Amino acid sequence: MRQHTYLTPGSGIFMRYKWEHGAMRTATKRKTSVTLDSAALKAAKSLTINVSAVAEAALIKAVADARRKKWLADNASAFAAQSDCHARSGHPLAKIITAPGGSSRSR
Repeated sequence: MRQHTYLTPGSGIFMRYKWEHGAMRTATKRKTSVTLDSAALKAAKSLTINVSAVAEAALIKAVADARRKKWLADNASAFAAQSDCHARSGHPLAKIITAPGGSSRSR
């Protein structure tokens, strides 16, 4: 994957261009300051670990996890209503759903 990074002068904003799946994607990066354990930072630098990339990946995962948790909480009542409906009336696809290993097609 080819990747190019450009800095907009004086703004502290980086524009990163990546080729993904045959198309160019743009990611805006902003400088920030974080406080890290000095021993961990020293060890990372001695091992040539890209601290920014690790922090970014961890932040992206934390945001995705928080969004998923929020979505599940926001939709809990819908899941409960669907479960109640299935308990009362049966699953609408019960005739074509089978146990693992079985065929789901009628012959």
